[in-house]
Amino acid sequence: MSEYYTPQRVKGLYDPTSVEPFKLSRSKIDLFLSCPRCFYYDRKLGVGRPPGFPFALNSAVDHLLKAEFDIHRANGTKHPLIEKYGVDARPIPHENLEKWRHNFTGIQYLHPETNFLVFGAIDDLWQSPQGEYIVVDYKATSKAEDITELNKEWQIGYKRQMEVYQWLLRRNGLKVSSTGYFVYCNGKADRKAFDAKLDFDITLIPYTGDDSWVEQALIDAHRCLNGDQAPASKPECDYCAYYETRKSKG
Repeated sequence: MSEYYTPQRVKGLYDPTSVEPFKLSRSKIDLFLSCPRCFYYDRKLGVGRPPGFPFALNSAVDHLLKAEFDIHRANGTKHPLIEKYGVDARPIPHENLEKWRHNFTGIQYLHPETNFLVFGAIDDLWQSPQGEYIVVDYKATSKAEDITELNKEWQIGYKRQMEVYQWLLRRNGLKVSSTGYFVYCNGKADRKAFDAKLDFDITLIPYTGDDSWVEQALIDAHRCLNGDQAPASKPECDYCAYYETRKSKG
């Protein structure tokens, strides 16, 4: 790509000469870990991967879950799902929760070593009686099998997502539990009729996170963006493989 593209200083792209903090989202950190070359093209040259399709149903599930848990947050009560799984916690009100939930603000931390303004938007925040905050993330899908654990290779992105949120909350001075939860909604496709509704099986999946990798990932991503050339792609990157195939046949 770089053979045909001359980078311009475009707002939102990384400029090594700028003293302004550079906003780096949780998803872009995951992009760097997936393929440093794609990350370099995206954040420094403005050549992103083709966007995926928006998942409107997933967004609707997120919205409704937030509204449902917010009822219990306002009342100071436990949600039935929390009761069912015996979790000693409840949705907690926090003055910054709405900002932390917003996609374009999220919870933020200025990382001094890199000048990255790291941010990510959480779905929910619970608290234990011991005062520990608990990160909660909503997921929606439709699979034939029951979903009771995160045991697929592609789900590592979900785990890293949780760990970045935990890291951000800790950097904002909160006492955070290493155990977070995924509220996993699995749409049922085995009903006899649609009847203008979609039923879900909902499971609460605990995950014990380890955010010790985040600091080094940020330092490595900073080094990547300050390089004069794009790094090598990861062999398993389908996007780079597609580009190389097109280039060789062009």
